[in-house]
Formats: sequence, C-alpha cells, structure tokens
Amino acid sequence: MNIGETLKHFELKSTTGKLVSTYHLADKSALLVVVTCNHCPYAQAYWSRLIHLAKQYEEDNLGVLAINGNDVNVQPADSYAEMQRLVKQYGVPFPYLHDESQAIMKQLGAQKTPEVFLFNARRELVYKGAIDDAWDNEAAVMQVYLEDAIEFAFDGLEIDYPEIPPVGCSIKWKS
Repeated sequence: MNIGETLKHFELKSTTGKLVSTYHLADKSALLVVVTCNHCPYAQAYWSRLIHLAKQYEEDNLGVLAINGNDVNVQPADSYAEMQRLVKQYGVPFPYLHDESQAIMKQLGAQKTPEVFLFNARRELVYKGAIDDAWDNEAAVMQVYLEDAIEFAFDGLEIDYPEIPPVGCSIKWKS
C-alpha cells in the first residue's frame, strides 16, 4: 500500500477463535495494523513496546490489530497454537490475527516482521514502516517514529516522515 490509499475491509480469525474485522474497529480515531510473528527476534523485542503503546493510546481511541501469516511449514514457531501461547505469555490486550492465506499481508504490501501500518480516521494510510530506531535496546531509542505518527494522526496533521524502512525478519511466504 502507498501512503494515502484506503484500507480495504478484512476479517481474520483471532487467537480467541473469533473472527475480527475492520468493522469491529470502525469507531476508532486511528487504526494501527502490525504485521508481526512469534519467532523473529525483532518482533519479540517489540511485543512489550506495542502493548505499552496500545495501553497508552487506548483513551485516545487507537485501535490496534496484530497480524501473523508466516508459512508454518517454513517457521513452525509461528503456528496458530504458538500465537495463542504468545498472547497469554505477554498479556496482549489487542487482537492477534492469523492471516493463513497471506492475502491481507499482501494487500498491505508487508515485507518484514514487525512492520506497522497506521491509518487515520478515514482509514487512509498515513504511516508505514519501522516502530522506532533501536529494536535491540529500548533504552537507546532516539526516534519514536510510530508514536510521533500516532500523535500527528490524532491531530489530523500530515506526518513529516510517512515511510521509514522497517527493520526485522523477512516474511515467510508460501510457495
């Protein structure tokens, strides 16, 4: 997806077993979609930061969805059962969705785990890419790209840097 394009409706199974759709979050002031997984060290490093962000902006009406669709034949640690285990382990407060067909990850144009896609109230893509500038050391973060983008989106402002290349593991695509 390119900046300014509108998110198409989708529905995926969450780790609770229920289907979650973009319509469930239609009332949110902004929507953050995180393409992530279980096995990648980059993704693992960001789970606690994403949970903190979701809680920090909950009162501001930020919707958050995490999506994993890695091919489990390539990476068994990314199975649906392991997704359910991870949600319990971290106490993930937002839906973690399974994109088994990989259609939504392709629709987004995702390349890495983790990679974020932030949509404004009209569901136009306003930011995509990296979460911050120090995946391996939260204490060393100097640039909070995603947090800045969220603030700008809530204020209805254009984001200075709408695309920052994501840092992470490659998506394990099905052949």
